Amino acid sequence: MQDATADDLDLITLTQLRQVASQSPQPYRLHLQVESRIEKTTSTGSPFLEVKLVDAADSLVWRIFDNNPLFQDAAKLARSSFIQLAGQWVEGKYGIEPRQVQMRALTEEESSTLLLGDPDLASRQQADYSDMVAFIESMRDPRLLKLCLLFLERYGDRFRRTGAARKNHHARRGGLVEHVAQMMRCAVAVAGVYPHLNRDLLIAGVLFHDCGKLWENAYAESGFTMPYNLTAEMLGHIPLGLELVNKLWRDMMEQPAAAEWTAMEPASEVVRLHLLHLIAAHHGTLEFGSPVLPKTPEAVVLHHVDNIDAKLEMFRRGYASSKELGTGIFEKFPPWPVNIVAPLPVVNLPQADGAV
Repeated sequence: MQDATADDLDLITLTQLRQVASQSPQPYRLHLQVESRIEKTTSTGSPFLEVKLVDAADSLVWRIFDNNPLFQDAAKLARSSFIQLAGQWVEGKYGIEPRQVQMRALTEEESSTLLLGDPDLASRQQADYSDMVAFIESMRDPRLLKLCLLFLERYGDRFRRTGAARKNHHARRGGLVEHVAQMMRCAVAVAGVYPHLNRDLLIAGVLFHDCGKLWENAYAESGFTMPYNLTAEMLGHIPLGLELVNKLWRDMMEQPAAAEWTAMEPASEVVRLHLLHLIAAHHGTLEFGSPVLPKTPEAVVLHHVDNIDAKLEMFRRGYASSKELGTGIFEKFPPWPVNIVAPLPVVNLPQADGAV
């Protein structure tokens, strides 16, 4: 299955492939995991396979027809197996597809490296996690600080392999860390402009707003597949988040340090309720799944910070992967309803004297 020259080709990611793919063949190799394999038939009754392949940040459907020399090998691919595909990649009838392709199983070392994500993504996610921890450690309310640290102590590893969504934004292993870190930066910046906002509550609200997704959108420990979970399917991430925070809060209040907080103002019970409200109201409207509407300034800020970061990530993904219809005009993508336009470049010029 392995060509003698296959491993000499440049190794790239799916995202990088999308950026260079065209109707002209491009020689590359990719390391991927099999998410699913579906057997289908054409309109004439001939069998073919649809194999969904994934890496840390993207996915691709590989269609293999029965006249392909690899058809029998592809029919044996097991879900969650790791493979290398090497060959000529083109923008074909069914999207990006490999031709003159060679396939082999990845070694254990190659599989472990793939799970870390491409070096740039892994580095960004590590920096995001560090920034998130720094924001948490800057909190002054000992109750919210302890609660956040307890969450990371118990669920940090699971958190780091959870996506922020299945499709629309940050839908990748570790995507929730990226989303939460950027939301914290934004929320802290807003709190600096509006000093009446409770900065600590906002930081905690950002950390916990999607914590239920640790069951709804968690990736498998050894792969890029996102299994469906019966608990998450029946309850959803907002009720799960409320339940998790209540459990962590009860555990925290049973610790000796809690005795020092009895005289604190505001009272611990009030702090808990405000945090729970941020989780419950962060979707902003009842029709989008929030059981209550935002009723505090922090709840309004959290909702909009969440919405801003999700939408800007959709734009980033659109610029990276959507077809360019014309100069600076990119084809719309789900769930965005219209084509998008390239942003106006930032001009870095010296600030004029007297400018605010």
